[in-house]
Amino acid sequence: MTTKTPARRTATRRTPAQRLLALAQLSNSVGDGAYYTTSALYFTQVIGLAPARVGLGLTLGWAVGSLAGVPLGRLADRRGARGTAVLLALATGLAVASFTLVRDFAPFVLVACAYAAAQSGLAAARQALLAGLVPAGERTGLLARLQATLNAGLAVGAGLGGLALHAGTRQAYLGVFAVDAMSFLVCALLLAWLPRVAPGGARPGGRALGVLRDRPYALVALLNTVLLLRMPLLSLVLPLWITERTGAPVWLVSALFVLNTAAVTVFQVRAARSVSGLESATRAVRRAGWVMCAACAVFALSAGASPWVATGVLVLGSVLQAAAEMGQSAGSWQLSFDLAPADRVGEYQGLFGTGVTVARTLGPLVLTWLLVEWGTPGWLLLGAAMVAASYAMGPAARRAAAGRTAHTPPLLAQTA
Repeated sequence: MTTKTPARRTATRRTPAQRLLALAQLSNSVGDGAYYTTSALYFTQVIGLAPARVGLGLTLGWAVGSLAGVPLGRLADRRGARGTAVLLALATGLAVASFTLVRDFAPFVLVACAYAAAQSGLAAARQALLAGLVPAGERTGLLARLQATLNAGLAVGAGLGGLALHAGTRQAYLGVFAVDAMSFLVCALLLAWLPRVAPGGARPGGRALGVLRDRPYALVALLNTVLLLRMPLLSLVLPLWITERTGAPVWLVSALFVLNTAAVTVFQVRAARSVSGLESATRAVRRAGWVMCAACAVFALSAGASPWVATGVLVLGSVLQAAAEMGQSAGSWQLSFDLAPADRVGEYQGLFGTGVTVARTLGPLVLTWLLVEWGTPGWLLLGAAMVAASYAMGPAARRAAAGRTAHTPPLLAQTA
């Protein structure tokens, strides 16, 4: 017990590298916040694409992105995480700028695919860069701070996007895309100032994209994807639920988004402090599963309630959802690093990160049908799925860790 206190104090001292990582996160999250709040209306009202085509194009884009994460993460391992991250940040900014030149559906799909692939690869490369710069015991705490920074940046960016929406002009929308593109340029410059991380390289005799054959780790990533189905709740399902199934006022949609963003910004670091290894990570995920189940049950109670009762119930459910999100995030970060080989972090993070793209791609379709159409039974089924996935995470993680330990001696012999 006495050895944990100094470790915590050390983790709170932010190094120059950690500050640069945080500034890079802040930069592109401000741009992303502005982009997310305005892009749909830009594509439909300015470019003139039908909403269904916009949805199809973005779905195809994120599907490509989910496939690109692993090979681009492997590229970061082989060629160096810093250089790969810088190039992918520049590629993302270029893709954002290219949206302003799109006038038809086919070019829109191509740019959407390039944007999603660069974003997915950038996420994997940055995780590999973080793993090379930050000691293992400090990574989850730093990721918690980066997540808080991300939410703060998204909130600022959403405010900028709101100004563009208020103006409603083509020039205002183009200004948002320029801000987003520049944010990734700044991100690339900040990443370039970080120390170089030596490439891990592939092990002799290793197969390309071997992570796809690591079934225990793939199972952990799959279970995490199930838990990430909470992601579309705030942006899509709850707005539809509030307007179609409850008497709560429409402005509550915005208020719940602000509540979630503020909660994660303020409390994510605190929520991650108890996570320091495999056992604490699986406990955090298990607790998060139960809390998310409670949130689903509370959300279901808002159906048909009076406006004020529904408002109170939805706020309570959102608080529980935010708590579940923070616990699940902290636990999954720890697992994703602890269970990955030290020389292939980018490749393994590329696979683990596909959970986000799958949740973004399939989550809206699945949850809209399950929750908005089914109502209370759908909420209860989702809650049960969260508990089941969170409890399965423990055995899956221990199996993956056992397999990793079995291969540690050869790896050490090769890198010595």
